[in-house]
Amino acid sequence: MLEDRTTAASPTAWPASYPEGYAVVDVETTGLARDDRIISAAVYRLDARGEVEDHWYTLVNPERDPGPVWIHGLTSEALEGAPLFQDIAEEFAARLDGRVLVAHNAVFDWQMIAREYARAEREAPVRQRLCTIALSKELRLPLANHKLETLAAHFGVVQQRAHHALDDARVLAEAFRPSLHAAARDGVRLPLLECRPLTEWSVTPAVPRQSSGGYRPSSWRPSRRRPVCPYPNPGRYEEGKRLKQGMRVAFSGDTSVDRELLEDRAVEAGLHVATSLSRLTSLLVTNDPDSGTSKTVKARQYGTPVIDEAAFGQLLRDVEPASPE
Repeated sequence: MLEDRTTAASPTAWPASYPEGYAVVDVETTGLARDDRIISAAVYRLDARGEVEDHWYTLVNPERDPGPVWIHGLTSEALEGAPLFQDIAEEFAARLDGRVLVAHNAVFDWQMIAREYARAEREAPVRQRLCTIALSKELRLPLANHKLETLAAHFGVVQQRAHHALDDARVLAEAFRPSLHAAARDGVRLPLLECRPLTEWSVTPAVPRQSSGGYRPSSWRPSRRRPVCPYPNPGRYEEGKRLKQGMRVAFSGDTSVDRELLEDRAVEAGLHVATSLSRLTSLLVTNDPDSGTSKTVKARQYGTPVIDEAAFGQLLRDVEPASPE
């Protein structure tokens, strides 16, 4: 009843630019690092208007310690007979194919999925993702925080098993449908971001699980110290002008290109990638300038120029050489 009264869009008013289908996804993992693995995955396929078409769930053997069992409840014994990711990759891909991936904090789910496909030497058939946190911000929902349980409660969705991939995906699908209808009713542009496969990343084999029950992380990509930028900082970026070698660039929030790859491209162009923001920072790159992250707050305080990822990508194509000393 709530949806019919407050969020349903008229059939004749549905935006033609909206996607034709969605795959609402949740994955549980061994941890949050780039070398962690998926241990369960669920997908609810929805049509253009958010109606459920079907759902799918699987356990995945991570070939290592399962991590925080007290959160997801999946022990080594429960996962021992589960299929490996490469065994379910084709079925998973079929569920995602041709759809926008929808998740709560979508950058995390997408990166975990993309890394698993890269390890399996395959590509996930996903070209766009939609984060329900970003959508709730676009809709200006009166939420106390951006937890899934808070979003679910707002729409009257009852969560039965938190941190169980299938139930989390169900809850998100049920909360996404009224959100989608509210966006359609109010003419809100969906916050879609591009998904790029991680084919540029090399994967090293996972370290075997330790008999003690613990594990040593494998190396997804070797960490390394970036070389010192050889060019002096020419100052702040000015709108309408080119970037110049030596400029200090900071990044904040979700990016469609994996953050480390984006930073690599900036370094290759002769820019200085800064891990924090100061008065010397030339530019902040963020897709959510209104967020309350420490970097966006400092950017407002210091008057640091802010642009989004798409604009930054365009500027990277023609960076001005540093001035001769």
